[in-house]
Amino acid sequence: MKAGGLSWWIRCFVCFQEPPRKNSAANPQTEMVPVVYLVTQSIHCSNVPRNVNLEKLRSGYLFPEISRHETEHLQKNPDARLIRLGIGDTTQPIPDTITQAMAEHVRGLSTIQGYRGYGAEQGNMELRKAIAGKFYQDMGIKANEIFVSDGAQCDISRLQLLLGPNVTVAVQDPSFPAYIDSSVIVGQAGELEEKTGKYRNIIYMNCGPENNFFPDVSTIPRTDVIFFCSPNNPTGHAASREQLKQLVEFAKANGLIIVYDSAYATYIRDGSPRSIFEIPGAQEVAIEVSSFSKFAGFTGVRLGWTVVPEDLRYSNGFPVIKDFNRIVCTCFNGASNIAQAGGLACLSTDGYQALRNVIDYYMENAKILVDGFESLGLKVYGGKNAPYMWVHFPGLSSWNVFSEILKKTNIVTVPGRGFGPAGEEYIRISAFGPRQQILEASRRLKFYL
Repeated sequence: MKAGGLSWWIRCFVCFQEPPRKNSAANPQTEMVPVVYLVTQSIHCSNVPRNVNLEKLRSGYLFPEISRHETEHLQKNPDARLIRLGIGDTTQPIPDTITQAMAEHVRGLSTIQGYRGYGAEQGNMELRKAIAGKFYQDMGIKANEIFVSDGAQCDISRLQLLLGPNVTVAVQDPSFPAYIDSSVIVGQAGELEEKTGKYRNIIYMNCGPENNFFPDVSTIPRTDVIFFCSPNNPTGHAASREQLKQLVEFAKANGLIIVYDSAYATYIRDGSPRSIFEIPGAQEVAIEVSSFSKFAGFTGVRLGWTVVPEDLRYSNGFPVIKDFNRIVCTCFNGASNIAQAGGLACLSTDGYQALRNVIDYYMENAKILVDGFESLGLKVYGGKNAPYMWVHFPGLSSWNVFSEILKKTNIVTVPGRGFGPAGEEYIRISAFGPRQQILEASRRLKFYL
């Protein structure tokens, strides 16, 4: 019997599962072992090979992996009063002035006068102008350089499609996992080196407390693209103006492009730049990705934007914005007009002030958690310009710490190792939560730890 598209009555599969082990907190990302199963049933397989790049991904994306551990914990402890400070999902209601605008738009869709179908793939021009005026005033960014989308993470993948498999990339270490995973999927990353946990063709720029969370650019090998997030997820560090000047100068000197993620910029309180375009010359070297998710509570509504300046060009002089526009027009039909109506309301005077109040609420949560961890003698970073705390547990496995905290306190965190090799010994704590839960989490941590 031939292999391939025919059904076989007996087939062997190689599946990956975690082996039984004494230490239940070990890293599920690295301890998956192959197990051969004999399946005695008819199974049809196509002749289409699996995408080799998808085969190179680690066993699971970080946040679904966290959810899996959470589900297992609840199955063993059905009465546990779980407090979720792991996945960075907002919890406070969207202000009424914003939801009213969306509701009115929805009602209008049921009328002849108010119905709207397809809009511009690049976004509602009124919203693009509002974004330019609110976030890029006096920076020279024009409305036509802003592309409205369904979220920053979606735009990261669209940018990877734009950049293609033949560019080299560098990422902060630790960093948001989507930059690395999308690099793997598009074919930029090379093979995973199991010993280091790094992909061979990705440059990992160490960004820890020892270098003030900013890489020594003089030691970074030349790459084509640098992914840079400020305020950083997971460390919570906001790059200073001087640091970003160094980054822009490095990009200009080496002819590379910065993909700058400013999703948490509205949380900055100390005067650090909220946009890469505050730095002179950045329009020639940078793309900026941002989002309504975390500052407006739009994690489920889905709305974001990307800025591609007209001055940014490829090595042959062709404007990058023209290719990105083609990507958007080919791969995206535009953000929901309901979400865009909400986005406009977010940027109104009343809407933006209401959102500032919600941000203040989350940052007060962060202060409570920072004070709680510091009272235990632990070193805490972040929590001042971002809703994340980066807590150090010297000498300990981050997955072990994650599991111990979950087991002893019923609090979900995120192991730092999930954000890259430099995240070992750390956990990330989110300040997104109702105040009573934050106070209860602080009490539990003090009692059990």
